[in-house]
Amino acid sequence: MTTLPFRRGGAGVILHVRLTPKGGRDGIDGVTVGDDGKAVLAARVRAVPENGAANEALIALLAKALDVRRSAISLVGGGKSRIKALEIAGDAGAIEMRLLILCGTGG
Repeated sequence: MTTLPFRRGGAGVILHVRLTPKGGRDGIDGVTVGDDGKAVLAARVRAVPENGAANEALIALLAKALDVRRSAISLVGGGKSRIKALEIAGDAGAIEMRLLILCGTGG
């Protein structure tokens, strides 16, 4: 069982997110664990899952929440799936600290 939805990798940190499009609001709902025992950050956006709009809204939401440039976040897996993998480029230690706070696990 994994308790954190992120790990170091690539040019920074890889974050796993379960996205709910057309969620009524843009927001982060905390960490949840799937049936496979892997943790994901639950997020919802108002955007519809058409033409990448929900993915772009997720990137904008995370950029604001983590205080990073939108260009620092890229979708690296799950483009058409609810479970997404995003790479957040930059200082991995600083990003991890922000993610711990966002996930409600300290920091």
